[in-house]
Amino acid sequence: MSRSPPQLRIALLLGVAGAWATALLFPYLLALKPGALAGLPVTPGVLMLAQSLQAGVIVFLLAWAGLKLGATSGLGAPWLAAWLYARARPAAANWPLAIALGASAAVTVLVAIAAFGAPLEAIRTPALWKGLLAAPYGAIVEETACRVFLMGSVAWLLGRCCAGEAKPWIMPAAIVVAALLFGAGHLPAASQLAPLTAAIVVRVLAYNAIAGLAFGWLYWKRGLEHAVLAHLCADLVLHVAAPAMA
Repeated sequence: MSRSPPQLRIALLLGVAGAWATALLFPYLLALKPGALAGLPVTPGVLMLAQSLQAGVIVFLLAWAGLKLGATSGLGAPWLAAWLYARARPAAANWPLAIALGASAAVTVLVAIAAFGAPLEAIRTPALWKGLLAAPYGAIVEETACRVFLMGSVAWLLGRCCAGEAKPWIMPAAIVVAALLFGAGHLPAASQLAPLTAAIVVRVLAYNAIAGLAFGWLYWKRGLEHAVLAHLCADLVLHVAAPAMA
């Protein structure tokens, strides 16, 4: 029987994966803003290593805290727990549903973009291979931050406010709050590419929240692994398939 806390190994694995995904993201970021590293006193390789290690530590801490808080609401990563702690595999799994929801969320965002405009106008379109390398970042780092930590924290706080009583509205509320914060988390990056206007803020919030609602529902009903797969599929549609067809 393992003596490690039940979330520690999962958090460590997510931290390592988050560092790896952050390193893979760099070519995509540099394609969006080629002059971003000009004048820096360190080489791109050193910066990439430092940023990746920092992201890995942050992801580990967020994962550990979020898994502990979310466990009180039944949230977690059941497939990783089964693998890392030799537990019984979950009875309920629907990987095709995760793929379908992720792709559908991306298509919904593309339709919204066609109807209401892109979140940012006139930005560079990175090469398809760079979009492919960037896809794991959202699936791992953003899902850990927004679903595991934020959604778990909100559900825990709302549960505390209700004296531990399991109200049926707590989890939907946590999903919505985490989805909105997921959208808000993209604003700093957007501000590096263009001045933020009211229209840009609304689009960035709305388009990302659409996907965040789907990922949050999957995290609640199926676990982190399904949300990660859905996010990965959504990013592959948005950053690889859609540009390829365009």
